[in-house]
Amino acid sequence: MEIEMTTELTHYIGGAHVKGTSGRFADVYNPATGEVQAKLPLASKEDLDHAVNVAAQAQPAWAATNPQRRARVLMAFVGLLNRDMDKLSEALSREHGKTIPDAKGDVQRGLEVVEYCIGAPQMLKGEYTDGAGPGIDIYSMRQALGVTAGITPFNFPAMIPMWMFAPAIACGNAFILKPSERDPSVPLMLAELMEEAGLPAGILQVVNGDKESVDAILDNPTIQSVGFVGSTPIAEYIYARGCENGKRVQCFGGAKNHMIIMPDADMGQAADALVGAGYGAAGERCMAISVAVPVGDETADRLIEELIPRIEKLRVGPYTSGDDVDYGPVVTAAAKQNILGLVQSGIDQGAELVVDGRDFSLQGYEDGFFVGPHLFDRVTPDMDIYKKEIFGPVLSTVRAGSYEEALSLAMDHEYGNGTAIFTRDGDAARDFANRVNVGMVGINVPIPVPLAYHTFGGWKKSAFGDLNQHGPDAFKFYTRTKTVTSRWPSGIKEGGEFNFKAMD
Repeated sequence: MEIEMTTELTHYIGGAHVKGTSGRFADVYNPATGEVQAKLPLASKEDLDHAVNVAAQAQPAWAATNPQRRARVLMAFVGLLNRDMDKLSEALSREHGKTIPDAKGDVQRGLEVVEYCIGAPQMLKGEYTDGAGPGIDIYSMRQALGVTAGITPFNFPAMIPMWMFAPAIACGNAFILKPSERDPSVPLMLAELMEEAGLPAGILQVVNGDKESVDAILDNPTIQSVGFVGSTPIAEYIYARGCENGKRVQCFGGAKNHMIIMPDADMGQAADALVGAGYGAAGERCMAISVAVPVGDETADRLIEELIPRIEKLRVGPYTSGDDVDYGPVVTAAAKQNILGLVQSGIDQGAELVVDGRDFSLQGYEDGFFVGPHLFDRVTPDMDIYKKEIFGPVLSTVRAGSYEEALSLAMDHEYGNGTAIFTRDGDAARDFANRVNVGMVGINVPIPVPLAYHTFGGWKKSAFGDLNQHGPDAFKFYTRTKTVTSRWPSGIKEGGEFNFKAMD
């Protein structure tokens, strides 16, 4: 599916592109130009319920397909992802605004989860106890939930859907995907590729929509589990309503990720890491580093000195300008205004704006949603730019007087998604990793997103639910355990002869 100009998109239900019935539409923008490039149908409750009914009819046969054959579909899907990498990345960049290399990384990190899920036969093995009692054996089975669903954000329109639907489908479930209405084309393309790989129609379906379709997912009694990634207020809403309706729910919310820079750190290396982690993808990552915490004023002064020239050299532009563009526009005009409003609040509340990107304008793209890079120094924990997730190219520097103070900043913040420490001191690094109450920790690694065979998940108000995404936790989340206790009559049956007879 390719989009060359303004067009009307669809849902993907039962193996076919389906028009919406609600009569409601959302605009899909090109963030670089500010132009509407597509119209997206917003599903009604009836649209969603129809997709669920189709999924419920298709799922039992898929669950009855042995895990090895299900894994072969994912294996073929990986090949198709590699085949269409350029096409997927271009479509992603056109709707999201990411650079092409960043878009390819989005697809690649999802692809790696699919590769891990090819090992489903191993992950789905149960346990067995022989002779638990007289003639009694006990064994457990991991069985599919049935129809599952995922609600995914705009900032990773390839990776996060694959984080959800790949393990769900590998486990034998059907999956309803409700992607972000900001950049829906890649999720539709992924559904097409899964069926080209051999997935039966109805097992992966894409239903586009807004709050109406989200509530329909949460209230539909056939849907057994819901995954969500987005802001914390919506995560709390989805978690509460989904659990109230008896569903298994995992929700991942906002973040405010701190990077502690110790006095012994390589300051050039730390500055490079901060620039990439703070401004890559225009800061629209839940694992972006948005707070730098240098320990000591001397460390802070050296860090700022290293950061300023790097930030001032950042190249901001559309993905069509080539692979040397550092980051592109933010996703919507509203996102741009929110970011600039928070920047102004930082100025008003007394932070020092060291690099000012407010007047950034790109010739020929004046209507695009571009935001220049910003660097604040002397930010304090009472400021809005510290407390709130900005989700833009804004880096705040909070000076700490000691290691303990720096550690407390990360631990006291309500969010606990990711954090990092840059140091040459192994003792400090080990202490930090053990004590910090944050779900993902980097040691001289600025964005500690685990590889596919480990799990991804934050702590505190960054996550709601007991299990993380991808890795072994995914196979637990998308299955339920059934335990069987069996007893069979034992002993030699009457009339049976089991001895060797002598040769006559």
